Amino acid sequence: MDSTTSEVAVDAAPFLRIYKDGRLERLSGNQIVPPGLDPITNVESKDVLYSKETGQSVRLYIPKNVSSAQKLPLLVYFHGGAFCVETAFSPTYHSYLNSLVAEANVVAVSVDYRRAPEHPIPAAYDDSWAALKWVASHYGGNGPEEWLNCYVNFHKCYLSGDSAGANIAHHIAIKTGKEKLDGVNLVGIVLTHPYFWGKEPVGDETKDPAEREKIEEIWRFASPTTSGSDDPWINPIDDQSLASLGCTKVLVCVAEKDILRHRGWYYCEKLKKSGWGGEAEMMETQGEDHVFHLFEPTCESAVAKLKKVAAFMNQDI
Repeated sequence: MDSTTSEVAVDAAPFLRIYKDGRLERLSGNQIVPPGLDPITNVESKDVLYSKETGQSVRLYIPKNVSSAQKLPLLVYFHGGAFCVETAFSPTYHSYLNSLVAEANVVAVSVDYRRAPEHPIPAAYDDSWAALKWVASHYGGNGPEEWLNCYVNFHKCYLSGDSAGANIAHHIAIKTGKEKLDGVNLVGIVLTHPYFWGKEPVGDETKDPAEREKIEEIWRFASPTTSGSDDPWINPIDDQSLASLGCTKVLVCVAEKDILRHRGWYYCEKLKKSGWGGEAEMMETQGEDHVFHLFEPTCESAVAKLKKVAAFMNQDI
């Protein structure tokens, strides 16, 4: 056997490894579950192609007793995974979206996007924007997907995501603010444990060179042509475009033990000072780490977070 079959060329654990023979091994997020009626929440889901060009799909969710007589807010969700693992169809995200849709009584579109390293940055952003444009095509009830035509109040749209997905949600909200997508009135965004970084530490962020380099390495893996940790894709906080954020409400969720915690606080502070003019609020969960709510969805802290996010999307309704 050729020794190169087991020799690691790039070790991006805990996400993936690339071997010298070119083989790619994703270390998590490989399972998928089918859509359908969830017996616990009575939320129904189905998968729909949004791009013939790339072959990418979304998973749609509608809550129990949905009716065209009372249209519901829309949530467009972007999964996390450092831009290189997980999908919209994994058990983790399927379970979370079922729970969130039931709690918030919203229609949800969970976006699957092309992942690095096969499709480096900016593919994830391009796909996510294409998905939002596909969603917007249903405004007026003339789109290809009946659930969106019948059940969505397009005047009350939200974006959300965790980790890399929160990063995507931010950038899509900026693009929405600059390009004014017809059919989508973006009210707010929810950024959970957002994957932002930078060359210089902020607040009490770790100053350990090895820890900082590890995070930058993972980013470089997703974006090989990046300029580094101050690339506006991964460090949009000091970018002058913050004031262009295309919504009026922002909820940033952080976790006390998460290495990315300080970036979430910094983002919120800079947003408030940017001239944006909307309302931004923070939720910090004590004693928890990065995306804890996905790994322990029934713990007290995860339930409290779920209720907070649901309430955020139901203000002024």
